[in-house]
Amino acid sequence: MRLPLTALVFSALLLLPSCATPPLEPLAPAPPGPAVLQHAIDTLAGGFDGRVGIAVEDVASGWVAGHDADRPYPQQSVAKLWTALAVFDAVERGRLRLDDPVLVTRRDMSVFNQPIQKLLTDQGYRTNIDGLLVLALAHSDNAANDILLKRVGGQKAVWRALAARRILGIRASPPEQVLESRIAAVRWKPEYSFGQAFWTARDAVPMPRRVKALEHYLDDPADGAEPRALADALARLQRGALLGPAMTRRFLDILGMTQTGPARLPAGLGPGWRIGHKTGTGQDLGDLSTGYNDVGLITAPDGHVYAIAVTIASTTRPIPERQALMAGVSRAVVDLHDGAAPGAPAPATPSGPVVPAAS
Repeated sequence: MRLPLTALVFSALLLLPSCATPPLEPLAPAPPGPAVLQHAIDTLAGGFDGRVGIAVEDVASGWVAGHDADRPYPQQSVAKLWTALAVFDAVERGRLRLDDPVLVTRRDMSVFNQPIQKLLTDQGYRTNIDGLLVLALAHSDNAANDILLKRVGGQKAVWRALAARRILGIRASPPEQVLESRIAAVRWKPEYSFGQAFWTARDAVPMPRRVKALEHYLDDPADGAEPRALADALARLQRGALLGPAMTRRFLDILGMTQTGPARLPAGLGPGWRIGHKTGTGQDLGDLSTGYNDVGLITAPDGHVYAIAVTIASTTRPIPERQALMAGVSRAVVDLHDGAAPGAPAPATPSGPVVPAAS
């Protein structure tokens, strides 16, 4: 008797060592997007100095336009989406509750962006699963994500949540402290969670080792995802095809609270447009920046929704140019929807909240 594909995937995942990274399975072909949008995307990508992947999917019809959209790119904090998916899945299965209490302590801290540290007292910080989801998604808090990942059953649990939904082309990321340590060629220590300790340890690594570790990551990212797969998964979330109605609503609500990256995708939207999105920002080495991303769902005033993924694997261009690329993609989608020529000037009033940027 032949096992169904999902059962075979589950069996393979259970046999994987914890550090293994399964190959990505390609998505089926999708209908091509409008030629005018494809031209705008190609122009934006062609004018950018760096390796960039772009995908736009119309949630209603399923057409896709993109550039280098079927090659894995580093997700960085975009991968927090799939930790959240596994958590919401566990809630639906009755294994967790959103109001389950959590006591966060210094031992739970991770690396880089951790707004939760400011909430810690000598007695720790009391919150719940839902509060950690808001911190991880809307504020890109690495410690919150690592706590959730541990609560839900680790990286394998995320793989299982992805496999159960046939989400192809996306890898489940290791914990933040593990991933970032590998990229920096650093052996993780708990004291690296505080102050500048991680930066100091990273700076002490001989440059050839750092270069080799970063090149290995970029060649085959442990948190890799294809831009088209990211857009497709978000489109399926919007359609209600990944979770039940209650968890879908909560997931989308939290994405709509996102505080990071207001100058990325949100900057290209016009009046009346809304966005729920997740940013990602990787490590730098000299002039090279890696894993600079934004993915999200943008909603027109008439309710029409598009899924967008803009992923920059590596570039030496400054942050404003990276942000302009992302805003240019969302603006091209707005122009297409509104019947204008893609590439029209940006609206005078940005629709995204004006808040300080974070990781």
